[in-house]
Amino acid sequence: MKFDKPAGENPIDQLKVVGRPHDRIDGPLKTTGTARYAYEWYKEAPNAAYGYIVGSAIAKGRLTALDTDAAQKAPGVLAVITASNAGALGKGDKNTASLLGGPTIEHYHQAIALVVAETFEQARAAASLVQAHYRRNKGAYSLADEKQAVSQPPEDTPDKNVGDFDGAFTSAAVKIDATYTTPDQSHMAMEPHASMAVWDGNKLTLWTSNQMIDWCRTDLAKTLKVPVENVRIISPYIGGGFGGKLFLRSDALLAALAARAVKRPVKVMLPRPTIPNNTTHRPATLQHLRIGADQSGKITAISHESWSGNLPGGTPETAVQQSEFLYAGANRHTGLRLATLDLPEGNAMRAPGEAPGLMALEIAIDELAEKAGIDPVEFRILNDTQVDPADPTRRFSRRQLIECLRTGAG
Repeated sequence: MKFDKPAGENPIDQLKVVGRPHDRIDGPLKTTGTARYAYEWYKEAPNAAYGYIVGSAIAKGRLTALDTDAAQKAPGVLAVITASNAGALGKGDKNTASLLGGPTIEHYHQAIALVVAETFEQARAAASLVQAHYRRNKGAYSLADEKQAVSQPPEDTPDKNVGDFDGAFTSAAVKIDATYTTPDQSHMAMEPHASMAVWDGNKLTLWTSNQMIDWCRTDLAKTLKVPVENVRIISPYIGGGFGGKLFLRSDALLAALAARAVKRPVKVMLPRPTIPNNTTHRPATLQHLRIGADQSGKITAISHESWSGNLPGGTPETAVQQSEFLYAGANRHTGLRLATLDLPEGNAMRAPGEAPGLMALEIAIDELAEKAGIDPVEFRILNDTQVDPADPTRRFSRRQLIECLRTGAG
């Protein structure tokens, strides 16, 4: 199907929101610093206490003892929440690691306690008095070290093959065979992860910064083992999310647990140093690209393989997806490999897969164009495709990459 004619009058013209200009109502509030984020709804939850997270000092092992006596006796302290006194907890479908660790430690800075006090400063000071004792286990932290042990794709992400890549690459007149790496990357949004919880009997209201309200509500109810209809999530504004606030995180769960324990509102914020390890991040990648072309510069073979790591039960960084359709080429291979690493959870970050994957693909295309002696823009135009390379019977409804390239190069 090709959309090359005006649609004319249609039901979309009757819509009041889609296709019509609107003022961004939160713009002035955010740019003037007057937007009230979840942590700042003081009037709605007066007399709130403050929680400060204690994170694990090891990356993998077991918590053998947790001495909270000194913290509990510190000025202003109301409670110290741990896995041993929080009650039985479930785990949300979207969470890879437990949001409150103990006795098993799954990654560095995993929350193992929350100190609740009258003021933020009292909670922070008392948190430094918590004494944790561990038994360390050997862990895996380097993707490069684990790469050789991972030769097969995940069960739910099989390799994709079209034609005879090996034969076409071997006979290609011009070829490139290179490996590219990208590092782990962490979110650092303007608004940190922060939540405020209030219980009214058995009903919970949570103010939090979250991009997917229903996911958060469902997983929080499942983790707390309460009916989902008893949980209300309010996300007033999101001061930067980009995937880092898609899921239930420890600040939300611990605020809810603490508020239930002390029977008053509790606020929990992740200080900046804890965000890279206590939330999600974009995993590092090792990407192997092989691309071959004939004498005229037309691509005849393209292969993109990517290795990334995650906790057990996690998913790979989908860095090869764009290589499946961006350029022509009859013989193709793409594959993902997932190593088990004892690092904080890897998950969505703005342009998941595309950000690291396109970087590697486009560098390889530039290098192949140079080998072929062709201008890199013209090389891309030469290898543009108006159909799905894996199935030429499927045309793109509209694709204007050539126009974009010429405009950008002009």
